[in-house]
Amino acid sequence: MEDLALHVLDIAENSLASSAQRVEILIVEDTTEDLLVIEIRDDGAGMDPETRERVLDPFFTTKRTRQVGLGIPLLAQAARESEGQFEIVSEPGKGTTVRATFRHSHPDRKPLGDMLETIRTLMAGRPELQLRYEHRTDDAVYRFDTLDTERDEG
Repeated sequence: MEDLALHVLDIAENSLASSAQRVEILIVEDTTEDLLVIEIRDDGAGMDPETRERVLDPFFTTKRTRQVGLGIPLLAQAARESEGQFEIVSEPGKGTTVRATFRHSHPDRKPLGDMLETIRTLMAGRPELQLRYEHRTDDAVYRFDTLDTERDEG
């Protein structure tokens, strides 16, 4: 994948495949700490410990349409290549949190990419999805939350 926004889209689509009704995406760009954080949380089916361990294997997938599952292993590799870390916290029935950190200034860090298009794609494919997106930079915080939008209309 060329940029990190595509990884975010892939992880969010995994959330939808696991019956998530709500997906939260957090991006933090902290140049003072030289840190980029990407976190995707969902309220989907979650994973048992065995599946959580195997999900980093590119030859493991729960999808029946293909033999490999490269999205999560590639994101983990991208984080490690830029002096970052990767973790998954998941429990059956309680959802999943995927967190990747990167050294912001690292020359091998992939560009963030077009997060607006990622959000549009998610919403176009599942307009009923409860989606919260927050992007924090040194100077500002940008938020989009479909629940806030629904409350404003009422």
